[in-house]
Amino acid sequence: MKGTKDTIIGKVAEDWELGEFSKDLRIKGRIGWKGYKTSDLVDSGPIVIGGTEIKSFIELNLRQVKHLSREKYEESPEIMLKDKDVLLVTRGNLGEVGFYHSKYGEGTINPSVIILNEFVGEAKFLFYYLISKHGNHQVLSLTSGSSIPAIYQSDVKNLLYPKPPLPEQKAIAQVLTAFDDKIELLKAQNKTLETMAQTIFKEWFGKYQVGDELPEGWRVGKLGDYGRIVTGKTPSKKNPKHWGNQYPFVTPTDYKNFGLYSSKTKRYLSELGWNKMRTNQIQKKSIMVTCIGSDMGKVSINFLDSLTNQQINSIILSNEINLGFVYEFLKSQYQKLRIIALGGSTMPIINKSAFSNIEIPVPTNKLLTEFQRLWDPISLKVLTNSTHIQSLTKTRDTLLPKLMSGQVRVNNIKQTADA
Repeated sequence: MKGTKDTIIGKVAEDWELGEFSKDLRIKGRIGWKGYKTSDLVDSGPIVIGGTEIKSFIELNLRQVKHLSREKYEESPEIMLKDKDVLLVTRGNLGEVGFYHSKYGEGTINPSVIILNEFVGEAKFLFYYLISKHGNHQVLSLTSGSSIPAIYQSDVKNLLYPKPPLPEQKAIAQVLTAFDDKIELLKAQNKTLETMAQTIFKEWFGKYQVGDELPEGWRVGKLGDYGRIVTGKTPSKKNPKHWGNQYPFVTPTDYKNFGLYSSKTKRYLSELGWNKMRTNQIQKKSIMVTCIGSDMGKVSINFLDSLTNQQINSIILSNEINLGFVYEFLKSQYQKLRIIALGGSTMPIINKSAFSNIEIPVPTNKLLTEFQRLWDPISLKVLTNSTHIQSLTKTRDTLLPKLMSGQVRVNNIKQTADA
């Protein structure tokens, strides 16, 4: 079994070379005088990729992508994006890496991004190296500037990378892509399932709004009628004993891609920290809603006993048969929640009292029970998928640095992503 050797970029397999960006790829960016104005943005056409779309995942996030006019797009043919172009953010979200697929169609970059293309090896291998711990560290070490940190294109060409033989590059990329493809498939399934649940909700309840004449047996209630409202709180960060690995501490950034069952947090509380926050604890299967700032109005459900920060109001339901109805109702009220929040003085906010007093139809128990019966298997599948996504992500992240250093060779890997 081959070992590793020490190099300027860390340990790599003893039979690998070190590649040089200056020799093995081309770097392209948007020339300053070819910048574009807001007036050059249009409703459809070639897409413009910036830091918002690049999240160091094999798929770009195109939900809010902008489009550039045909005339402005054709002005810069050197930065027209092609299949397998690797993208690097050099302003803003420094060091984030993206990968361009032909399925995205015509595209270009904004000034915060540079293109790495014409790579002599496997482009996906280059992408995965740059999102690895060592690759990301190399990139961020190039950061310059005090007031506005940036990475300069002229410095990127000085980077080095581990350079296995091309067949091994392809094999490494194939293993990691298998994980990401499976993760993407499960995310797409969850999106379809959530759309299905929302469609059923709208068919059953969407035509009845507060203020309309409601069906017999229904009434108008308040959100607080469905359970206890809890506003989150952050334990003292000065006391490290409050923090540990037992109880999830949820913030709005933990479910930016919000949806049913928030499944991963960045911080956890210790037993001591948990006990200090008794009045702010929320039980599993509580509904969490961001109620302050730019991310407000996003809805999720926790499936573990948790604590949230003060930007989140939660409702601990008195009866679980209301879970699907209240969750789907709050999702359907996204825009109205934001309108309510505009009453905040310094920033949009819905305080605990206003949240509790949001008006909500109260259907009959029989109808709520029937809806929950349909909603439960959908939510269970989403939860199962979310747990699988978390497991696959953890395995991929564990393998990534070992594959990139040659500590683990592809021939020794059982492809668990296909399991």
